[in-house]
Amino acid sequence: MQAPWPSRRSLRWCTALLLAAAALVLSACSLLSEPWQRRPSQPPAGEIAAQPQLLAPVATHRFEFDPRQDDVVGLIQVTTATAEDTLPDIARRFNLGYEEILRANPGVDPWLPGEGRQIVLPTRFVLPHAPREGVVINVPAMRLFYFLPPEKGQPAGKAVVITHPIGIGKVGWATPEGSTRITQRTRDPVWTVPVSVREEHRRNGDPLPARVPPGPDNPLGAYAMRLGWPSYLIHGTNKPYGVGMRSSHGCIRLYPEDIEQLFAMLSVGEKVRVVNQPFLFGRVDAAGEQLVMQPYGVLEDDKRDWGKSHRKLLEKTLSAAIGKSLQARALRIDWAHVETLVDQPLGVPLSVQLVAVQQSARQPDKIAAVAAGGGDTGQATTLPVAAGGLEAALLAARRVRNELPQGATWDGKVQFDAVKFDELLTDREPDAAEPVPPKPADGRGIPQ
Repeated sequence: MQAPWPSRRSLRWCTALLLAAAALVLSACSLLSEPWQRRPSQPPAGEIAAQPQLLAPVATHRFEFDPRQDDVVGLIQVTTATAEDTLPDIARRFNLGYEEILRANPGVDPWLPGEGRQIVLPTRFVLPHAPREGVVINVPAMRLFYFLPPEKGQPAGKAVVITHPIGIGKVGWATPEGSTRITQRTRDPVWTVPVSVREEHRRNGDPLPARVPPGPDNPLGAYAMRLGWPSYLIHGTNKPYGVGMRSSHGCIRLYPEDIEQLFAMLSVGEKVRVVNQPFLFGRVDAAGEQLVMQPYGVLEDDKRDWGKSHRKLLEKTLSAAIGKSLQARALRIDWAHVETLVDQPLGVPLSVQLVAVQQSARQPDKIAAVAAGGGDTGQATTLPVAAGGLEAALLAARRVRNELPQGATWDGKVQFDAVKFDELLTDREPDAAEPVPPKPADGRGIPQ
């Protein structure tokens, strides 16, 4: 007599040991051990007190904002894991990527977080420092932002941004940086396997066909948009748990439900900018009363010397608007406090300590230099109003039910495939035929 099929719960436990080992390898692939790159070793989320009343989760992919003054969108949320949950399950439910949810919940087992475990949802985002038009992709954040064009008669103070997690190029196959456009849109694409990839797999005893037709085995998924850079695409995937990882040959991957939405919204000719901004500063309000920084950590193949020039590189990430706001209020950033945030890149926007510069006489030029990060002028006094850290952010977080947010693009059906997840550790990737040197930045993101 045939043995009964194991339950979904038992299958999860059977694969937990293998997947935990895989997760350890994957979670280490994008960050180095330098202070500007490592994750904290202590979990901040496990001790969050459970709330008696849970709210409905807010939308995590579509935000309205005032482009004249808003740098930050969304809210930090906290939910509770069920016995059946994995962190990738929760990530997809709330439109987050694998690295994003791991980074915000250090020390939590991604495959067996445990029933009742409080999980931080980093669904608040500092917008990239780039023109707010078209598609903007920030590779260290592993996140795409699409700024919708204004509608006729739309007020100047109202704009809409759509944001989704992405998978990016692994080390040695980095996603290029700079500006390009969408040149082609294809529904149900055929994957023409590059000769170099076929030869590599032939040597490894894993031969691939010359062409893979549309369907569940096609790594491009159901939609693909070709970029002006040869061999690079924005596309879906048949391995959704690879979203939020460095797992491609340079292409940009999205969850199937997210690429379907974007494919319907984007046209040939749409601008696409790719920036490399591991630390983002943003104003929470027009007056600049609160400044936050969202630290993602530095990708290990970032060519900039963050070890020796981190202060200078951080200062370059400040927008002109932030500099003017600090100058007008005779304030500067407490860079010693910023370095404590850099050392713990949780991917959560946290308040930056500001310092008041006391002047015996008006010296606007010197004040401007201080606000922009130059040498100190006069005496400095710490402002306690900006001292909120991780604990304050989590205390203010919205406690929500573990369910799909309103307007979510996913249908909530878990389609976990252990074999496909294991393939993420191999080179069975559908993207570029050969590594292409990254294009130079367009000067509007962080200089390279």
